Amino acid sequence: MAHQSHDEPSPSASRVPADTEPTPPTDNDSNDDPPASHQAAEPHDDEEDNVVPGEPLTHEADVLADLPDDTDEIQLTHYRLMTVEELGLERFTQLKKLGLRQNLLTSIEPPIGNLTSLTELELYDNRLIEIQRLDNLTQLEVLDLSFNNIRRMTLPALPHLSTLYLVQNKISHIEHLDRTPAVTNLELGANRIREISGLEAVPGLQLLWLGKNKITRLENLQHLKNLTLLSIQSNRLTKLEGLEELENLEELYISHNAISKIEGLDKNLKLRVLDVTRNLITKIENLSHLTQLEEFWASSNRIESLPDVETELRPISALRTVYLEGNPLQTKAGPTYRLKLKLALPQITQLDATHIR
Repeated sequence: MAHQSHDEPSPSASRVPADTEPTPPTDNDSNDDPPASHQAAEPHDDEEDNVVPGEPLTHEADVLADLPDDTDEIQLTHYRLMTVEELGLERFTQLKKLGLRQNLLTSIEPPIGNLTSLTELELYDNRLIEIQRLDNLTQLEVLDLSFNNIRRMTLPALPHLSTLYLVQNKISHIEHLDRTPAVTNLELGANRIREISGLEAVPGLQLLWLGKNKITRLENLQHLKNLTLLSIQSNRLTKLEGLEELENLEELYISHNAISKIEGLDKNLKLRVLDVTRNLITKIENLSHLTQLEEFWASSNRIESLPDVETELRPISALRTVYLEGNPLQTKAGPTYRLKLKLALPQITQLDATHIR
C-alpha cells in the first residue's frame, strides 16, 4: 500500500506566475478541491465495467471467495461497497494490509475492527463521519482516513502507528495525539484547522502537512525537534516565525500565504528547500547563512532588486534551483532576465522551469 504524500507540494503548480496579488484566504474559501495527488482512481477489476456507476454491488459475499485464508493483503478499490459485513473478513486472521479505497462505507464496521493483525488500513474516500472501532488494531502502523467527513480526531490507543492521513475531512482541532505517540508522518491538509496545537504529544514527528487550512500563525512547534519537513501552504500566515527550535528542518513549504518578509530562519541551517511562492515578499534577505540550501522558490512575489538576489544567494554554493518568475525584477529585466540571473548566480543549474546550459 505505497503512498505519496496527500498534501505533497506541487512545484509545477506553485511556480506559475500570479495573475493577481496574493491575499490571505477568507472564511468563504472552500477546502473542497482535492490536492493533485488525489485524483480519483479507476476501478481495477474488469468485472466492474458492467456495473452502473454509483450503483452499490450486491454480491459482496463472492468478492473474496477465491482468496486463501492466509492472505496477508486485500485491496478493494472502487467496489462501491456500502458494508463489509458480508465479505467474510473474519477468516483472514493473518491479514496485514486492507485497502477499501473509494467505496461507500459510512462507518468502520466490526469485521474491520476485529482484524487484529492489521498493520495498514486504508479507508480513503468513503463516507465516514467518525473514527470508531479501531481499539483492537494495536499493531497498526499506517492509517488512511482521508477524504471522508470526519470532524474529530477521536483516535484510540495505537502505540505503533507511524503514519496518519486525515486529509480533506472537516477537522477543526488537532487533538488526542497522545494516543498515537509514535507518529512520524502526520497529514492534516484541507481541513478546517485554525490553530497549531497538540503536537507536543508526538515529539518524534518528522513530516507535518497542514496545507489548505485556516491557520493564521506559526506557533507551538518548539517540541518538534525531529521535524524535517513542514508544509503549510495556502493558509492565512502573515509572518515567518516560530521555527527557532526546528534545527533539523530541511524542507519548508509556505507558499500561497501573505508573508511580507523572509525572516526567522537563523537556526534552520539544514534547510535544503524553501518555497515562499505567491506571498507578498518585496526583498530577498536573511538567506545567505543557509549554506545547504539547494532549491529556492519565490515566484509571484513583489521582489524588485537583482542586486539583493546576488548578495543573498550567490554565497550559497549548494544552490541549484531558483524560481523568481512573476516578480517585478523579471519585468524590469525584460529579455535579459535569464542572462542577468545566470551571471548573478553562476552555481545554479535551473532557473524557473528551464535548465541552464
